[in-house]
Amino acid sequence: MRGLFRSIWFEPAAPDVPARSWRDRLLVLVLVAVAIVEGTVRHNVPYRAIWLPVVVGMMLTLLWRRSRPLPMITLAFGGSAAATVLLGGAQSNIAVEGAVLLLPYALYRWGSGRAIVLGSVVVVAGPGIGIVAADLRGADAAAGLFVLVSTVALGAAFRYRARAKVRELDQIKLVERERLARDLHDTVAHHVSAIAIRAQAGLATAESTSGAAGDALRLIETEAARTLTEMRSIVRALRRDRPDDDENCFPTPGLADLQRLAGLAGSGPAVAVEIGDGIGDLPATVGTALYRMAQEAVTNAMRHARNATRVEVRIDADETVVRLRVRDDGDPGRAFVTGSPGYGLIGMAERAVLLGGTCEAGPDPGRGWTVTAVLPREGAAR
Repeated sequence: MRGLFRSIWFEPAAPDVPARSWRDRLLVLVLVAVAIVEGTVRHNVPYRAIWLPVVVGMMLTLLWRRSRPLPMITLAFGGSAAATVLLGGAQSNIAVEGAVLLLPYALYRWGSGRAIVLGSVVVVAGPGIGIVAADLRGADAAAGLFVLVSTVALGAAFRYRARAKVRELDQIKLVERERLARDLHDTVAHHVSAIAIRAQAGLATAESTSGAAGDALRLIETEAARTLTEMRSIVRALRRDRPDDDENCFPTPGLADLQRLAGLAGSGPAVAVEIGDGIGDLPATVGTALYRMAQEAVTNAMRHARNATRVEVRIDADETVVRLRVRDDGDPGRAFVTGSPGYGLIGMAERAVLLGGTCEAGPDPGRGWTVTAVLPREGAAR
């Protein structure tokens, strides 16, 4: 119980409180006019010269009901209760009833937790004093309290709904950030790694092999051009300048592009790609995920597997699942074995989970490193 009270007490005020507008001024003006007309025409209003200023003052508090709900509800309800006790009996008034509805709603809709707790005391005490002082019948008192409670519940419901929308939006932003991080890593980072590998190979063989530096520079130029192309595609996808071209503005390689991975080898270990039968009708999402995971696994092998001579990429499928296996015969780097998973391994696991599958990576007994992914054939996203 104490934990619940603390959570309510420290609840922050609702964000994006609407600013006071001409509609608020018009509402107050109309209610003040109604209060003046009703207070002037009715003959059973005692102490008319006191009641009218009190009612008008209550109406003016509506202008600050969102920005300062607790002070306004204290002034309005406290002033009304004091006038009721001092002048003898509550006076029914259309304008007062409107304020009684709008002020508690604003408190529960936009107020902080502390304001809601303290304001609730005022909301309960004010009408309670009025009921006792006016000696209202049970049915009338119950009806009034029902309307008041309904207004409070409505304000709390709209507050909860707004918070749920904010949480949903935050979750969408988080998912989009994770997706962007994966795509950036799998596209730009992959090409940058390839450029680094080409440069290292060119430096290592430049003195002993004629033309090695030129070959390395040409391959680096190719990878750099691909990097720029995919960067532009990513930027177009993020800007969404032309929604009708969304399907063409983001790079979506598939299984048909797997053979390109063999060109990454250069002077490093040979990359062999083998694709089994029965995968021609895989959904594009599954094909793209398999390509990205294979791409990351091959890049990791080129960068981290010491003394490797061969990297094997194989994809098989049956009626329900499709399997990816990437294995090298090198010695895994110490950091790659004992360190925390890098962003590439995390991205591969996330891609598999999003499609309802699994991805595992680890050293083989004795020598080598293997990445294994199993995805549902239909690629049903969770």
